Amino acid sequence: MAGILDDVVSDDLVAKEWKSLECEFHHLEDTQKLYTSTIGQFTKLQSQCVKEVSHQRKRIKQLTHSLQKLEGDPSQKEFVAAMRDKIKTRRMQLDDMEDSLPRKNDLYLRIILDGINVSFINLEQRFKFKEQYEKFKLAVSALILLVAVLDLLFTYRAIDAVLHFLLVWYHCTLTIRESILVINGSRMKGWWRIVQFIRTIKAGILIVWPSGILFSEFRTQFLLYTCYTTIIQFFQCQYQQGCLYRLRSLGERHDMDITTDGFHSWMWKGLSFLLPFLYAAYAFQFYNGLTLFKLSQRPECDLWQVIVLSFIFFLLSAGNTFTISQVVYQKLRGRLRDNIRKHLRQISANDKDNKQVAKETTEQQRQEEEKKSI
Repeated sequence: MAGILDDVVSDDLVAKEWKSLECEFHHLEDTQKLYTSTIGQFTKLQSQCVKEVSHQRKRIKQLTHSLQKLEGDPSQKEFVAAMRDKIKTRRMQLDDMEDSLPRKNDLYLRIILDGINVSFINLEQRFKFKEQYEKFKLAVSALILLVAVLDLLFTYRAIDAVLHFLLVWYHCTLTIRESILVINGSRMKGWWRIVQFIRTIKAGILIVWPSGILFSEFRTQFLLYTCYTTIIQFFQCQYQQGCLYRLRSLGERHDMDITTDGFHSWMWKGLSFLLPFLYAAYAFQFYNGLTLFKLSQRPECDLWQVIVLSFIFFLLSAGNTFTISQVVYQKLRGRLRDNIRKHLRQISANDKDNKQVAKETTEQQRQEEEKKSI
């Protein structure tokens, strides 16, 4: 190629360059053929692994059912316990294998993406997508806070619309990203996944709420609520990232675990100071629901958005409070149970020591009496 760029060009030189390029092209063809055959073999092995893992799970299910019939036989108690331990270990091994295999999209992803496979085979790609998710949450949370503050300072319906569209886009995007992360091994489930869908619906209803006296009365309160919850979420993400990094390095958390809303058992050590702020946020949600309910009872209120938003805020407040209180209760109960067990073990140890001392004292007295008798 360097010869073509020279000032003097001859047909021999061009022919020579073409011949060199043709050799490189033949090498490219061989590489592409190898790539195609490797992809075919990879896909075949992948399908075979998925089939065999499914077969293993089916056989384990049948074996578990057979063990249930042996539980009534006292002579088989040890055998059943040993087999259950083996089955538990095997299930964990199959879970690890499935982490490297493609998974089927859930219903939500099938509706949005149809049959597009969003399961990442490469672990590096999974971690990269997870890091992008964390950065996305922090960046957009900061943007939402900025727009909300501007909306408080300047009363313009246009800024309201920008904020509401931003909230819809943010929560809708989070639902998609979190569903993809779950497909790729993140253990996010339960109420905290449902919350994102409810928030998306809430933000969508706010968009279609027309301007008027009712909206103006609730506007400032909603903006203050948005600022407060966004600040809480921002700091929550920051602290959770540090906590997850520490727990993953100790082997106590999964590599694909992500920052989530609310409070979880693994946050107890290091993040319990967030609990009062979270409860305050859920109380704010209840207050929003109460305010909207009062607005919906006015004679001039003929908007369905008001009563529906009131129900959504009540639902969010009740669901968040119940879920986080359940985690706190289970954690405190576990601590209390551990303390009781520790106290009982200490009492038992003291009793053994007292018995040992009494035994030694009795033995000494017996020996002294034998000496006196002699």
